[in-house]
Amino acid sequence: MTLDALRLEVPDIRGDSEIAPAQIAERLIAARRLEPEHGLQQLLGLLFTLNRSGLTLLERQRALQSFSEEYRHYAVLTAYQQAPSALFVRLCSELAIGFKRLLLQILQGRQPSLPHLAWCLYMAQHFLAQQLLRHYQLYQEPPAALWRDSHLLYWIGEHQQCLDEPVAAAFQPKPASTLRGLYQQMLLLALSNPFHLAEGECLTLFGALAPLAGLARLQPWDEDDDAEGPIVDLSESQACLAFDQPIEGEPDNLRRFELGALLIALHEPAPLQSTLERQLLERVRQHWLGRQQRRHERAEFTGQCSLVAGLPAIHAQLLDKLPQRTEAQIVDASAGGARLLCNADAGVHLLVGQLVLLLTNGTPTLALVRWRHQGGEGLHLGLRYLKGLPRPVWLRRAPNAQTHPGVLQSTPAPGNGWHHGLWLPNGQFAPGEHLWLQLASVHNQAILPLPASNLETASVTRHPLHLA
Repeated sequence: MTLDALRLEVPDIRGDSEIAPAQIAERLIAARRLEPEHGLQQLLGLLFTLNRSGLTLLERQRALQSFSEEYRHYAVLTAYQQAPSALFVRLCSELAIGFKRLLLQILQGRQPSLPHLAWCLYMAQHFLAQQLLRHYQLYQEPPAALWRDSHLLYWIGEHQQCLDEPVAAAFQPKPASTLRGLYQQMLLLALSNPFHLAEGECLTLFGALAPLAGLARLQPWDEDDDAEGPIVDLSESQACLAFDQPIEGEPDNLRRFELGALLIALHEPAPLQSTLERQLLERVRQHWLGRQQRRHERAEFTGQCSLVAGLPAIHAQLLDKLPQRTEAQIVDASAGGARLLCNADAGVHLLVGQLVLLLTNGTPTLALVRWRHQGGEGLHLGLRYLKGLPRPVWLRRAPNAQTHPGVLQSTPAPGNGWHHGLWLPNGQFAPGEHLWLQLASVHNQAILPLPASNLETASVTRHPLHLA
């Protein structure tokens, strides 16, 4: 399935609006004068009509901003009730529809500015989050379309590169301040076993997650990555795949929900966090990893190590040229990876997705930075080990052309063969391009067409190779 903004669930336009833009403000003022339930009914009826009427982009945007102010008014009244009314839940749904309709108008028009697009995506996601939250308050299963649209809004933000654009939105309970944080706030809420929360705890948990949710990361799925944690299929109608559910979706639609930095941050001092919020987060965190056993047993110990960061530096290290290293302390480790603690100043080079070489007293180990968190003790890093022998290679576009460094990762295959993965910087070569490859210990060059990558991070790309 190819994700497409036009798949957003919005009702059909029935015709041009019979309500003049100037009349909207008058009707909203009149609705406020009524009893709250009747006023909410009038508000909802007016929004329902406008969502199915043809409006210009500016008319719709101004109307939705006015309705958002009315939503704040009724949200305050709802906060004093044990459970939201069905009308209020419907208002959240209609506001989400309105902002999705506005988003389609923005995407179908001229190239929008990044802040404008981020704001519209955020507002649509916010009201989907409110719809989700209110369903959980009522101990009801949210509609399947809610997750389809939420995944799609995240996907659009990912492709438009506005996931981390800050948005100022004064709502209660407090949402995260970016599209990434807000979407992950929803995922974490869904993973927190919400139907087992006591009355009122769902709102408290949602607010407690606001400053933390952005620390998690959705990373490209890789079938060789055997880490525990939730898997999100952006084409599915559910928050995350069940832990016993087979992974059958298209790889481009799959994301692994990396919680490492978030789990570390839960133990950091948080002066603005109440005791109730702290206790609630501690209680629900066990559900985020599905209570499953770790695939690899973790051992806690203190040990020193060095890191060589970045493909050029790793290439130089493998040739014994002694590039710059970062000293670190291993806090715990398993067969699949390790958690390190190093000086905060090292964070400039040790970004998520960076290729590193871990140097201990044993054999050097190739690894990827899985997550990072800046805390009071320093910079915490989560590493994913890349099993296999790392070797330096050179690549050329012609036999005598300029050399480019690469790293070949080789692991034994069943029988007598080998699996090879060629690590290159992002964007240096295009798939299908014919390259000359030379190992450090071999004088001959092998010519090969560069296959499509099977793993890409923000820094490096891995291409599977079949070498004789």
